[in-house]
Amino acid sequence: MALSKLERRTRIKHRIRKIISGTASKPRLSVFRSNKEIYAQLVDDVNGVTIAAVSSRDKEIKASTKQEAAAAVGKAIAERGSKAGVETVAFDRNGYLYHGRVKTLADAAREAGLKF
Repeated sequence: MALSKLERRTRIKHRIRKIISGTASKPRLSVFRSNKEIYAQLVDDVNGVTIAAVSSRDKEIKASTKQEAAAAVGKAIAERGSKAGVETVAFDRNGYLYHGRVKTLADAAREAGLKF
């Protein structure tokens, strides 16, 4: 039987999360993509703490297209991460394909100084 989109993404997500875990020195950069918005957060899974979070709904993020919003969020999460003393992260695409807005966010975060 074929899986629904959500079930398929959930399976992929669990498969990824078995391997990827965030620490205080190397947090997990988790990406969530809805139809309209995109969200990113740096998570320390050991202590169960979110170090920094950014979304395209934030007032300082100005973008006309979803791609531009993803790039702005990637840049902003890198800046907030560097303020919190984070240089390297483990990228968690959260079951989404590394393509489109997810890739744009990752590339913008890399350009802004995050290493992964």
